[in-house]
Amino acid sequence: MIPRYSRPEMAAIWSPETRFRIWFEIEAHATSALAELGTVPQEAADAIWERGSKAVFDTDRIDEIERVTKHDVIAFLTHLAEFVGPEARFVHQGMTSSDVLDTCLSVQLVRAADLLLADLDGLLAALKRRAFEHRMTPVIGRSHGIHAEPVTFGLKLAGAYAEFARAKERLVFARRDIATCAISGAVGTFANIDPRVEVYVAEKMGLTPEAVSTQVIPRDRHAMFFATLGVIASSVERLAIEIRHMQRTEVLEAEEFFSEGQKGSSAMPHKRNPVLTENLTGLARMVRAYALPAMENVALWHERDISHSSVERMIGPDATVTLDFALARLTGVVDKLLVYPENMKRNLDRLGGLIHSQRVLLALTQKGVSREDSYAWVQRNAMPVWRGEGDFLTLLKADRDVGAKLSAKELEELFDLGYHLKHVDTIFGRVFGAA
Repeated sequence: MIPRYSRPEMAAIWSPETRFRIWFEIEAHATSALAELGTVPQEAADAIWERGSKAVFDTDRIDEIERVTKHDVIAFLTHLAEFVGPEARFVHQGMTSSDVLDTCLSVQLVRAADLLLADLDGLLAALKRRAFEHRMTPVIGRSHGIHAEPVTFGLKLAGAYAEFARAKERLVFARRDIATCAISGAVGTFANIDPRVEVYVAEKMGLTPEAVSTQVIPRDRHAMFFATLGVIASSVERLAIEIRHMQRTEVLEAEEFFSEGQKGSSAMPHKRNPVLTENLTGLARMVRAYALPAMENVALWHERDISHSSVERMIGPDATVTLDFALARLTGVVDKLLVYPENMKRNLDRLGGLIHSQRVLLALTQKGVSREDSYAWVQRNAMPVWRGEGDFLTLLKADRDVGAKLSAKELEELFDLGYHLKHVDTIFGRVFGAA
């Protein structure tokens, strides 16, 4: 997590100050629950809340204590006792460190998911607006990077919208899956703490009790969460690469906004490079990279070990902060994207009508010609066009076999661009609904 790719609200979730405040809330809620059950004096629970709520936790002091204890939760509890006083003896009754650490991580991931869901909403809104703006803007569709048949730029964006809508659905599920609480004590048996405490803390922290927590929340939940972030990052990269391709000088159908005073190259003043989408490609690689260690964290020894701990201290902040930044950046790219319909039309016409070859092929089969012969007749007229030797329609009209089956007028009708776009509204209806 570095400042260059961090946004303040997401970064704040992972700050030490936020973490210690969540730890305090977990401990204080647990003490309140114990007070309701009669295990802890109510006055002590009230004192813990009153004094702890006013405390400003000193991260340097906690680090100082940890250098001696070699244990972060004990260091925090020792520091908390400095504020609370004698009543601190009732804090952490029957609990183990993982109860605090895992429940805190759940809270942080839920908060991070909420920000990411808001990011997706912003991106979806930008994609929808631009998709309708260019709903009927024709552009060449490509397969293998080669001109295929016409689509519209709006369809490209509608496809991205549908993909990120699926991403949102997955993240909603992942958020729900990760929102669990464990206050079950050593090895998860509730031997020294009543299960009702877990229910109480879960409700107060916006979580649900973990069914079986051993001594840790099962890490398959975390693996699914980070895998979901990785898939979202892959969708970010897919759209970023599409824009990068469209910005290539030889294509130039769309490009990133280039602001006043912006420089593209330290050596070449003419350059306008797709730096934002290139950056997004790199960031997507990093977010995906965090999914694998999350999956490897699933297999812990017996009821617990801490091999997952160091991993999560890194991937929790880094994956969420990076994806938050990437989604916000992609939204800005889409929102300000420069689109060049004239260049799209020029590229559509670049191959001299070859983009209509399938229509001619199908028309010949409808006239009784075998598919094999139809393919051969169309291809023998297409190949010279690839070499720059005439245009496709003229060559077809001059072909004796083709002319015997299709009149000049019929051939001309097969070169109608609108034919390829007749179902755009149907596709838009599937993506955006009837409205």
